[in-house]
Amino acid sequence: MFTEIDGIKINYEIKGEGEAVVLLHGWGANITLFANLIDLVAQKYKVIALDMPGFGKSSEPPDSWKVSDYSEFVIKFLSSMGVKKAILLGHSFGGRVIIKMATCFELPFEIDKIILVDSAGILPKKSPKQKRKQARYKFCKKILLLPPVKAIFPNALEKFQKKMGSADYAAASPAMRKILVSVVNEDLQPLLPRIEQSTLLIWGENDTATPLSDGKLMEELIPDAGLVTIKNAGHYSFLDGQFIFNRVICSFLKIGE
Repeated sequence: MFTEIDGIKINYEIKGEGEAVVLLHGWGANITLFANLIDLVAQKYKVIALDMPGFGKSSEPPDSWKVSDYSEFVIKFLSSMGVKKAILLGHSFGGRVIIKMATCFELPFEIDKIILVDSAGILPKKSPKQKRKQARYKFCKKILLLPPVKAIFPNALEKFQKKMGSADYAAASPAMRKILVSVVNEDLQPLLPRIEQSTLLIWGENDTATPLSDGKLMEELIPDAGLVTIKNAGHYSFLDGQFIFNRVICSFLKIGE
């Protein structure tokens, strides 16, 4: 289904009846990855999942958004759906959006519980090698931005950025790359102690994008939080360890009781 919020076309899915459970996907993903989870949770709840702006079948944001812009947009979307109370589940980037929503906005609805799955939000400490790479990148970018160099090699900077950036950066459009840079450099750690809701943390043991240490730190900082680790699973723990993940979700949300 499609709707329009602030001129942005949004693809979304609603399934089931009862209290709302909102699913927010990770960077570069979309609601199709949640197909199994939607069917599971819809046994007891009204599941609402959307492709956030710039992902899946939804339109890109009109400007270079920050995490707070995405949070504000999701709030507007849920308000348009008539949501008064909701359980929020976010994977990776979706977790960032939820952390902001729960701590930085006066909401027109109540957040009942929070589920963060391999959530982003902790700014990683750079190793000496990463610091050297960053310094080299800044130096080369400065050279490639010089007018004479740009005139001779107009596409050199874009090619260089694609080569030096992450897979997410390379796959993104020019507009979404600007957003990605802003998003990954925002540290949400100071917000974690302000989360008031009961929070379930689910993490893949072998997650390299948002390592398990991030989950452990979130468990320490969020006042009412518990961490479940899924063995032999990576960043997409809800897919890699689907059987265990589903059992944890059913227990937390009392599905099947």
